[in-house]
Amino acid sequence: MPVTIDRTTSSRPAPPARLSLTPGPGGLDGMWWPRSRALTRELPLLTEALGDLWGRITGITVNPAHWTVIPRRVSVAGRTVHVDWSTEGQDPHRLTLFSADGRRDVLVIPPETGAEAAAQLMAGAGAGIDAPAREGAAERIDARSREEAWETDGGARPPSSLSRPMGSTGRLPARRRR
Repeated sequence: MPVTIDRTTSSRPAPPARLSLTPGPGGLDGMWWPRSRALTRELPLLTEALGDLWGRITGITVNPAHWTVIPRRVSVAGRTVHVDWSTEGQDPHRLTLFSADGRRDVLVIPPETGAEAAAQLMAGAGAGIDAPAREGAAERIDARSREEAWETDGGARPPSSLSRPMGSTGRLPARRRR
């Protein structure tokens, strides 16, 4: 009798979200170090981890600068969490979460960040490092990661500054012909 192995499901539980929930200056409520830039995979882990502490998360706002795909909604424990994006009102290094208890902001440490640097940033919330310094450090790490990717890609064309997130209904400006 042939045996079929279904590799589409895993019996291993999802890894916990990597969080530091020590409040910081500048309205920062914590820091989050996602494992990837796949929000459909990362946001359910984050909202599930925060649900017990901050109440049921109902919405999330991100800046599309560092996320390739932004889902309109994600499913968390059988319910829907709405995801929105903004380039003007949302800091590119923060994620804003909404619940019945109000709004919370977390600094996003780029997923490409090494474990040692991420640990230093996450520990910095309680070590007197102010929010602008942490955000600046996250921005430098993110820029370094982009530069390393550029160098190892063989010099592929950089991403277009006119690109927009998936699901966007806004129109891009017309390109000029030369």
